[in-house]
Order: sequence, then structure tokens, then C-alpha cells
Amino acid sequence: MAEKTLPLAISVPEPRTLELIFTPPQLARLRQNYRIVETTPEEFAALPAEVLAEARYIIGQPAIAPETLDKLQALRCIFNVETNLLNNMPYETLFARGIHVVTTGLVFAEPVAELGLAMALNLARNIVDADLAFRQGEELWGGDGNQTARLLSGADVGIVGFGDLGRALNRLLTGFRTRTRVYDPWLPPSILIDNGVEPASLDEVLSQSDFVFVVASVTSENQGFLGADSFAKMRKGAAFILLSRAGVVDFAALMAAVKSGHIVASSDVFPEEPLAKNHPVRTLPGFLRSAHRAGALDIAFKRMGDMVLEDMDLVDRGLPPLRSKRAERETVSRMRSKPVDRN
Repeated sequence: MAEKTLPLAISVPEPRTLELIFTPPQLARLRQNYRIVETTPEEFAALPAEVLAEARYIIGQPAIAPETLDKLQALRCIFNVETNLLNNMPYETLFARGIHVVTTGLVFAEPVAELGLAMALNLARNIVDADLAFRQGEELWGGDGNQTARLLSGADVGIVGFGDLGRALNRLLTGFRTRTRVYDPWLPPSILIDNGVEPASLDEVLSQSDFVFVVASVTSENQGFLGADSFAKMRKGAAFILLSRAGVVDFAALMAAVKSGHIVASSDVFPEEPLAKNHPVRTLPGFLRSAHRAGALDIAFKRMGDMVLEDMDLVDRGLPPLRSKRAERETVSRMRSKPVDRN
């Protein structure tokens, strides 16, 4: 196909890069089948009018003002590779024009779920602290080192949120024969039942679980909805594992619940990132910390490229994108997650 007849794609994936999300063969395929115009979020709207008019795809999630969208006459799909659906473009107009907005966030579900499982096992068996004690010559042998240990197998588990991450986590838990209750107000009970979990209220999930996994997105309705009252309802000694976004939790209340000895906790996300060097959570006993690294695996990033290429091929043939997750008209404007600024 002649260069001038190739479909045009604008690349603005910051903080990702094309080299991060595409393998060399994938990137070669992308450049073979499309004209790629690379830019930055700041310079996107200032691209030449003829470039905006020809663009069939945007790989990235730049802010799009209504007047800029008016110039994007050939646009058919926006591939959000940051994976948070940001409130930075006129979604209603995009949907009215039949333009797809999709996210590649599914690639992070499996790696985040695996780290969440590791966190739960660590909190159950005190693996990290036992190792540190061993290094310092203060280890406790045998049963003496298991005073607070418990089994994940056969435990009562609660999951808050049941999107891609919640479902990936549930698949991993199946082998542990857990009784799993799920709270997700955006899903009908039948979907939860079909996935082998029990629909439950938030209070039931909190009060009847040995392990509570929080994998809910931040929305306009749920910011800070897990607070002191929530932690007080949890079983004494239960484990709270935060994997999605810190915005759904009153973080000070979570730390207070751990400090009191009522629960133990682990988190891969924090209210400010990177966290201040003197933040009290850094030295809080009973709190396992991870520096927002659960999903940041190269294999996950490269899966993004595969998803984008397959969906671009589908759209080229007049079909809807199927690999990436499409934004929904009813919920996209309610998302409130902070954009990431590092990979």
C-alpha cells in the first residue's frame, strides 16, 4: 500500500512510549500499516489541520477540547494506553459521532492479581517480617513463629469491585477453595453468581471476611468510602489488601486501624506517589507496602501493543474493537482516578 494511502494514527501515549507498549516486530507492523504522527499532549491540539482531519486513530489519552474534536473528522477510535479513563475529552460528543474510546487496562489484571495473592499469603504467614527477623538473628522457630498465622485455603474472602482485576483475582483464589463474597453495585447478581462468587452487601463483605481485597475504581460516588466505620466492622486480625486506587480509602483511618492492632493491611497504592520519606505508613508495623509496582511488568506493557494492533485491524474492516475494553456512556464521566505519571 502506498504511503500516502495508509491510515493515519496520532501517537501520544505519555507516560508510555511506543517502544514500551510494542515489541520490535509489533512496532514494525504498526509503522508498515499506518502513517504515524508522534506528538506530545501539550502539542497535540496544535498539529496541522490536515493531520487532525486525516487521523483515524489516537494512541494515547491527550486532552481533547470540543474545538479540536471538530477537526478530527476521520477519527474512529481512541486507544487509552494509560488505562485510567480521564475526564479530559467530550465523551458525549465522541459517542454521538460513533467514535470508540477504549482502554487497554485488562493487561494489568493478571499481574496485579498475582501480587495481591502474594500480599494475602504474606499477611497470613508473616513471611517478610519473619525473613527480616532471621537476617537479624531474632527468628522464632516452628510454632513460636506462627502465633498469628492463618490459612488462606478455605478462608472467607471478600472482594470490593469485580471488574477485570476482581475477576482475575477470583480465578487465582479458586485453587484455595475460598468462600468468596463480592460487593459491586455496578453489576447484577447473576454475573457474580456465574463467576462462582456470592453477591453481598459492603457490610457483609467487611464483617464476614478473613481477607478483604479492594479492587474498585475511584468514581464520583465512592471517593474515601472505606473509612473508620468500615475498618471497625472487619474481623479482628483480618487482612485488608488495597490494589486499585488509594482514593477509595480514608488512608489515615486505615493506618489507625492497623496501628490499633485491629487489622493488618497491605497496599500497592498511596494517596501521594511517590510517598514522602517521612510518611508514617513507611514504619507502621502490620502494614505491608509496595511502590505501585503490581502491574508494571514488561510483559503486561507489551500485551497492550497486541491489543491495539488487533483492534485497529478490526476497526479498519468496519468491525468494533473487541480486545480493548470500551468506555461506557453511562459510567465514563464518573471515573475519578488520578492519571499515572510513571510506568
